[in-house]
Amino acid sequence: MINRVPIFLLLLLAATAVAPLQAQDKKPATLREVLLAELRSTHTTAEWFVPANTAVKGLTAEQANWTDGKGNHSVGQLAYHLVFWNQRNLAKLKGHLDKFTGNNDETFDKFDSETWNETVKQLDDVMSELEKWVETADEAKLKESAQVFTHISTHNAYHIGQIIFVRKEQGSWDPKNGVK
Repeated sequence: MINRVPIFLLLLLAATAVAPLQAQDKKPATLREVLLAELRSTHTTAEWFVPANTAVKGLTAEQANWTDGKGNHSVGQLAYHLVFWNQRNLAKLKGHLDKFTGNNDETFDKFDSETWNETVKQLDDVMSELEKWVETADEAKLKESAQVFTHISTHNAYHIGQIIFVRKEQGSWDPKNGVK
């Protein structure tokens, strides 16, 4: 009986040690889930950084048009640039795109402060459409396009960071929104 107690205790300890490992050993996320998480983290879901909807929220057209006078872009120009490239990527994913022959500077410079509210709406709309594309694409198309989405998310995160920086420099950023 004495020999059985240590064996029983060892088995009990082994079982309790394995249980947490099994809880961590969940089925890996699917490609679709990963891409949606990336898109949402730059659109509406605050995680490691501020999403676009929060970054542009509450700005007036005048604030969106403000620059530091040193040649840096305004929030409006950055948002317009994101709309431009996200719309082009979405069109390409849908098979409706001609090759871009313009100058990338144009994708910033065509911002008009009089259309600020429309730019904000377009940004939200195109990001929602990209998410819908991922939600509904078949697996083969999703795998073929995965790298496009990692580039979209990285590009969005980069420029959203610039938007926050401009707002902080301008004094229009509330640190309660995610970045101090």
